[in-house]
Amino acid sequence: MDISRRDFMHIAAILGIGAVASGCASKGVKTPAQVSLKDIYAFKSMGNFTLLHMCDIHAHLKPLYWREPSTLISAPNLVGTPGFLCGEAFAKHYGLEPSSLDAYFDTHMDFDTLAKKFGKMGGISHMKTYLDHVRSERGKENVLFLDSGDTWQGTGVALKTDGEAIVKAQNYLGVDIMTGHWEFTYGKERVLELIEMLDAKFIAQNVIGNDPFADDYEELIFSPYTIEERGGAKIGVIGQAFPFTSTANPKEFTEGWSFGIRPETLQDYVDELRNEHKVDCVVVISHDGFSVDQEVARMVNGIDFILSGHTHDPSPAPIVINGTVIVIAGSHGKYVGRLDVDARDGKVHGYEYKLVPIASNMIPADPAGDKLIEELYAPFADEFNEVLGKTKNTLYKRDTFFSTFDQLINDAIIDEMKCDISFTPGYRWGTTVLAGDDILMDNVYEMCGITYPNVYTFELKGKQIANLLEDIADNVFNANPLYQQGGDMSRLGGVTYSIAVAGEAGKRISKLMIGGQPIDLEKTYVVSSWGGNLQNAGMNLQKDKIRPVYDVVRDYIKREKVVDVSNEGNVTLVDYECGCPTKGSTSC
Repeated sequence: MDISRRDFMHIAAILGIGAVASGCASKGVKTPAQVSLKDIYAFKSMGNFTLLHMCDIHAHLKPLYWREPSTLISAPNLVGTPGFLCGEAFAKHYGLEPSSLDAYFDTHMDFDTLAKKFGKMGGISHMKTYLDHVRSERGKENVLFLDSGDTWQGTGVALKTDGEAIVKAQNYLGVDIMTGHWEFTYGKERVLELIEMLDAKFIAQNVIGNDPFADDYEELIFSPYTIEERGGAKIGVIGQAFPFTSTANPKEFTEGWSFGIRPETLQDYVDELRNEHKVDCVVVISHDGFSVDQEVARMVNGIDFILSGHTHDPSPAPIVINGTVIVIAGSHGKYVGRLDVDARDGKVHGYEYKLVPIASNMIPADPAGDKLIEELYAPFADEFNEVLGKTKNTLYKRDTFFSTFDQLINDAIIDEMKCDISFTPGYRWGTTVLAGDDILMDNVYEMCGITYPNVYTFELKGKQIANLLEDIADNVFNANPLYQQGGDMSRLGGVTYSIAVAGEAGKRISKLMIGGQPIDLEKTYVVSSWGGNLQNAGMNLQKDKIRPVYDVVRDYIKREKVVDVSNEGNVTLVDYECGCPTKGSTSC
């Protein structure tokens, strides 16, 4: 398997670099009018079966805008490596042409301009058109469609139907196998109900009963793996749910279930598939996260492919560690990963990979998908389509420290709750609303659509706040990916601070200011938060102020009519000169 040749062929086929053939040079960046379905679908088919992959669509059934991060910082040993690349560093690493379709999909650079040029991304009816193309080309019996999770949650239609609308979308797309994370925030009973509705198999080798009074005590909650036959090959697929679910999300949703990475049992199942079932290929569909899965590949032998999820990274080219090929397919339905495999006689002999951009202005919509979306949204159309106001500047979500949409949420909370500080969780999912566009109630749900949405207002001592920030930083910037338990830094309203990412644990934060004044460690501050359990650490909970965050944000936008959120963040990086540094450097 010649990685450099495969990567070259992928980059050559990428939109914007131009057609490449023997003896021909790049013809330059293609305009939208020059991009054809042939360009998007271009792929060197090979082998006896195809794995199609999606992850982290977060219930986005319709096309959307989604801006990739302009700051993606981690510990120095991880910065500038796959999983911690953004902007120019990402483009340079993967060989992307500026202003190309892939540069638009994969980076934040010139996003607003390119959004007007190339249009929206994703959408299940456009995904289906591409999926059907591959199934037709390869033969449906030779294709397996895998979903690495974070599928049932993240939009208003998901929230209002308790996930059912998204299961119907998965059945329409033809998902064969999935695992999960945010799925579990519907609660154990609802998860099991949705699995009954799902045509796909739900697998996870790392979820075990831990209630000594339950029938499933110390037993697997889900099947750990499944064996599928495609193209004459036996394919063993192991599921790896998010290992920190009960830490990252409220424990009450999964009380009695235990999560973890569990590399020892993962190794056992790999060996079982190879030695007892004589499979030709071992695949793990994982929600560990791209960087954690790289560590898993170092710990567990015999995995051919890890189809990762959770961290939302687009990865135009695979990485190979310990003989394991690792890929991840971005987020929000922006991409479908295609992996053609030649596997027979108990081993993989070759593969080809491409991360396919679902350019919804260029890939035609499947009419059946549009009809399904209309039916699923119809009961909520009046609420979702309400225009709340406009935004002067682009509202985006993803970044390590700050985003304009999160700042809007914090502004809304501070305005209503009259608090000193607002905490908004560093979730990676959401949406993007372009400058000058209307803000719909649907957009607010896309940012806040969780099953535990209440904003709580309470009191914390300054010392508690300072320690909390240090604890969050130690999680996000831990040098060992196995101790990074998900998400970016919490977004704070009413606060500014400096951070030395490479600093000693507990000593990263400096110049912590609240309301423009240095923090007083002995002072009691009024704090509002949502999306976690911070209120449990506080005092004097103001019960009369408890409200769902999406209602708070809705009312604020309606009052303001035009929101004007600056892109100037509230966090100063001490040890990096830019947000997208290259490997081994503090600058871009």
